[in-house]
Amino acid sequence: MDESPNTIAIYVDADACPVKPEIYRVAERHRLKVFVVANSFMMVPREPWIERVIVSDGFDAADDWIAERARRGAIVITADIPLADRCLKAGAEVIGPTGKPFTEASIGMALATRDMMEDLRAMGAASGGPKPFSPRDRSAFLQALDLAIQRLKRAGFAA
Repeated sequence: MDESPNTIAIYVDADACPVKPEIYRVAERHRLKVFVVANSFMMVPREPWIERVIVSDGFDAADDWIAERARRGAIVITADIPLADRCLKAGAEVIGPTGKPFTEASIGMALATRDMMEDLRAMGAASGGPKPFSPRDRSAFLQALDLAIQRLKRAGFAA
C-alpha cells in the first residue's frame, strides 16, 4: 500500500542499510509509514506501519521500486548515489545512512566522485570501500532524519 501524496513516508533501500532499527524508532515516534525494500526476505518488526517489500532479484529492482514512488513528502534512505539522484529529481528528501543528506547542490559531485572511484578501482589504483560505520555516523543519521521529518511537517505534510 502506498501512501497519500500529502503524508510523509520513508522508503528504505534495505539490503545493506545499517540504520534500520533507528528508522523504525523514529518512524514510530512520528507515526510514519515505512517501506523496507529488498531483493530477498528480511526480518522487520511486525507493526502495521512497517511494510516489507520484496522485489525480484533483477538488476536495480529495489532501486526502481523506490524511485517510482519517490515524491515530495517522501524520505528515501540509501547509500546508492544513482538512486539518490533519481529520488531527488522526483522531489524526495534523500539521506545516506551516515546522516549525509543528498541535495540538488551535492548530488553532482557525489556522482562524479563515484564514477571516478569506480574507474580507479577498475584500473587497480584504488581498493577498499567506505570507512567503517561508526557511532558518530548513527548519531548524525538520527539527527538528519529528524530534521527532514520536521522540515516536511513545516511544509504541510502529515504523519
